[in-house]
Amino acid sequence: MQSPNTTSTTEDVQRRIEQFAGKVVTDLAAAMAGVMTNLGHKLGLYLSMAESGPIISDELARRTATNERSVREWLNGQVAGGYVLFDSSTNEYSLPPEHAFVLANPESPVFLPPAFDVAASLWHDEDQILAAFRSGKGMGWHEHNCRLFTGTEAFFRNGYRAHLTETWIPSLRGIKERLAVGGCVADVGCGHGASAILMAQAFPKSTFVGIDYHEAQIHVARERAREAGVADRIRFEVATPRVLASSNEKFDLVCFMDSLHDMGDPLGAVWASRQAMAPHGALMLVEPFAKDRPEENIGPVARMYYSASAALCTQNALSQGGRYSLGAQAGATRLLAIVKDAGFQSARVAMETPFNLILEARP
Repeated sequence: MQSPNTTSTTEDVQRRIEQFAGKVVTDLAAAMAGVMTNLGHKLGLYLSMAESGPIISDELARRTATNERSVREWLNGQVAGGYVLFDSSTNEYSLPPEHAFVLANPESPVFLPPAFDVAASLWHDEDQILAAFRSGKGMGWHEHNCRLFTGTEAFFRNGYRAHLTETWIPSLRGIKERLAVGGCVADVGCGHGASAILMAQAFPKSTFVGIDYHEAQIHVARERAREAGVADRIRFEVATPRVLASSNEKFDLVCFMDSLHDMGDPLGAVWASRQAMAPHGALMLVEPFAKDRPEENIGPVARMYYSASAALCTQNALSQGGRYSLGAQAGATRLLAIVKDAGFQSARVAMETPFNLILEARP
């Protein structure tokens, strides 16, 4: 016969198992529902609901040229997840305005559906990432499925649009004023060029250079610049950060926009930017928000960043022979230490947001 204490202990263990299983089921539901969120975005379902107000499934299907039975199942899943509301008296579904701001407004700084393409790319590349974990050789950014590149561009672009020229650059002492009258800017690890293009649009008297090692992304960046009408003031180059050290140009601002932690040699990259900087210039690091210690980085945002880092950022650094891989949750202390080791005389955290750290350094 079990003692009362043994029975109690067994019940406690069973309860904890059930609680944790519930957490994993929640994650599994979110992973599967993420595909539905992406479909809702790409089929225009969220946008149509935002424009129409309360709507029955037949009408939503008609407006979006989709199959009603599929749409009805999708809607019920959205209700189950709390994305959409349902009125059983009218059989109408509705997307609250606050939800529409996140799901149906491409100009919103918190427009999140594009991030699901990033998640999709991880599933697509799962076997390669698994092999990279085993080999320790990493996996280059260029080796990933193309949905990673477009998803990353779209995910970051709206946040940059809302903050880069309105708050982040103004937080750097004197830099906004310098760019307003005509300065020179380098954007290192520029990807599809979203940040450089936004800066060029905001500061028409300045010139810009975007640098990235991935040739395919540079081709896209050049096309994006032409579409935006700023190609005459932006030059995109296939190069590594080391090219800055031998540059004849002197930059008033060098930016690493969510890119430094991806690099195999972050210290070398920052050192090269120091060599190319004008005496009055500034370095701006935009990095994912993180505290200094892993035990402080708890919650959905940190979990998202650690996951991306394990599959993408750290792997890219390892593929470049990185021995000092920062990862996407480096924290301000490590970042400031690298900046000072690279020869900058002063460095500080200029701003913090729920998603980003913005650091400023001066030569």
